[in-house]
Amino acid sequence: MHQGSQAAFRLLAVIGVSTWLLGPTDAAAQHPDFTGVWTTYNEPGQASGGRGAAPALPLNAEAKQKVARYQALVAPTGDTPGGYCLGTGMPGSMLGSGGYPMEIHQRPEQIIIVYEAHSEIRRVYLGNRIVPDSDRLPGRNGHSSGRWEGNTLVVETTNLVEQVDQRYPHSDRARIVERYHLEKGKGGESVLVAELTMTDPVFYTGPFTTVKKWAQVPNGHLLPYECAEENWLKRLEELEAQASKK
Repeated sequence: MHQGSQAAFRLLAVIGVSTWLLGPTDAAAQHPDFTGVWTTYNEPGQASGGRGAAPALPLNAEAKQKVARYQALVAPTGDTPGGYCLGTGMPGSMLGSGGYPMEIHQRPEQIIIVYEAHSEIRRVYLGNRIVPDSDRLPGRNGHSSGRWEGNTLVVETTNLVEQVDQRYPHSDRARIVERYHLEKGKGGESVLVAELTMTDPVFYTGPFTTVKKWAQVPNGHLLPYECAEENWLKRLEELEAQASKK
């Protein structure tokens, strides 16, 4: 083999071994790792827990009417989707879920987000794992695709269904863009900052933008969320009551 070819071969071999040792993500680029359990971050002096006041949304007249009809329908009973074990859906699940924490599992080709509330799961696909438009199915959490811009994870969510039953109502043409990055809190804790912008040509007169911050819970764990269990226990009580009358 020619000396120049031998040198090139050795160089390629070294690069290959280095790539194997470092792993595909290290060889391509170093991205922050969001893996872990996160709970709502409260600035020093800010009241903890809860969702806070609902933000002002740029809803048009037609959307306001739809929301008002829905609220009038459920107001007499106080019924909510959560009461029937239905998850919040985007963007409500990401922007608080009633103050419940979330857990992130990060891999190069896919990021899985588990919200403790209703055990909702979101999958953010990256690179070759991004699903073609023709294969995507609509849902309350839609379909999320991600990409890295330096140390910022950009997540775009589409394929949503119309929802007037959450505090962030939207049509099925809504588009949500989240930008995630890490910061340090005043106590030195890791803070995950999510900047969210939702556009909706059917419901909104302009973009809606807000920021959500999460604090990392060291060695944290999510608790089980068995929404249907209470209804099942009530049903057993009803059956026992019926049996006792026989």
